[in-house]
Amino acid sequence: MLANMRPVDEREFSRLLAEASATSTPIALAGAGTKAGVGRPMNATTHLSTRALRGITLYEPNEMVMSARSGTSLAQIEDALSARRQMLAFEPIGPASLAGGEADGTIGGIFATNLSGARRIRVGAARDHLLGVRAVSGSGEVFKSGGRVMKNVTGLDLCRGLAGSWGTLAVMCEVTFKVQPMPEETATLVMLGLPDEIAVEVLCEAMTTPYEVSGAVHLQPSFVARLWHDGLRAQGQAVTALRLENFAKSVAYRKVRLKEHLKAYGEIHDLDTENSQPFWGELRQLSVLQDSDAPLWRISTAPTAGPKVVAAISAYMRCRAFYDWSGGLVWAEVLPTTDAGAADIRRVIAAHGGHATLIRAEPQVRAAVEVFQPLEAGLERLSRRLKATFDPAGILNPGRMYAHF
Repeated sequence: MLANMRPVDEREFSRLLAEASATSTPIALAGAGTKAGVGRPMNATTHLSTRALRGITLYEPNEMVMSARSGTSLAQIEDALSARRQMLAFEPIGPASLAGGEADGTIGGIFATNLSGARRIRVGAARDHLLGVRAVSGSGEVFKSGGRVMKNVTGLDLCRGLAGSWGTLAVMCEVTFKVQPMPEETATLVMLGLPDEIAVEVLCEAMTTPYEVSGAVHLQPSFVARLWHDGLRAQGQAVTALRLENFAKSVAYRKVRLKEHLKAYGEIHDLDTENSQPFWGELRQLSVLQDSDAPLWRISTAPTAGPKVVAAISAYMRCRAFYDWSGGLVWAEVLPTTDAGAADIRRVIAAHGGHATLIRAEPQVRAAVEVFQPLEAGLERLSRRLKATFDPAGILNPGRMYAHF
């Protein structure tokens, strides 16, 4: 029988994890469970949740820094920031419905998975905004790393090590992170009907300009048909979009100059702030990837290689693609097969470079294939040493990322 526990503070986490480590009891660690369907299935007898660790413990708008307990909902964090016209600049994405999770994630889960949105190309990933953390290791040891400013991070930056570890190294109990002001105005330049190769060429060309593009995406027609944005969905063509943000005068100037720079690629349409924000908001929610049971891969590669990767995968199976990060992030839906196309996709990635993570598939498929990108020998040795240091008994989310640790 699965035991479900919600410790109320780090001392209780410390005690429970020390006991579990001593008895080698496997622990399924989660926040709100929004990403429970991502990763390999785990055989854990105890479910440990951070949801009782709630509340913002520090917010200094003038310093643009916030601390919160890890179980604090993302909605609460963003409501508090919005009241002061501030935001999480890396745009945490919410793939809850992609993997059968709940609607609203936690701030700890955001940093544990390091899943970042379209603005990552300009401001960095979630881990780049994490300043400090209080956590409990798999053996029950309480530790802290970092502080309230970047200069406090000296020696080994444990914050970056924990970010993206998917709960396999330690339980984050409190996180401190930097925030940024909301832009005064947002504009979007849109081109319609471009093939993937030309679209990504446009995105990459825009990123080389001094006009501070903060979002660069391309959606194939099959994904445009799923948009909530009525105006763009009605076009029935591929959509290539570039976002410009900041003060109104700056946006107006950069929009004119960028349109002039890209005019050789064809007609360029405008979306104002009122239409831009819903569009980028739904992409952050990965709306175009919802309402589908097809296996979904998250592929990271060099931006210019994105269309080549999709074309190579398409030689083996049907592949529908949504490009983000100027083509460097590809969300690829493929036909259901016994391995969700893993063998062919790994072959393509080996040829073109990058890594691929299986985000959505049936449990039996996720149990049979490598869900996360297989590690090279040197990186695997390092990962095993980190796991042995933080979680010597191997109790935290065992097998979620890799089968044997």
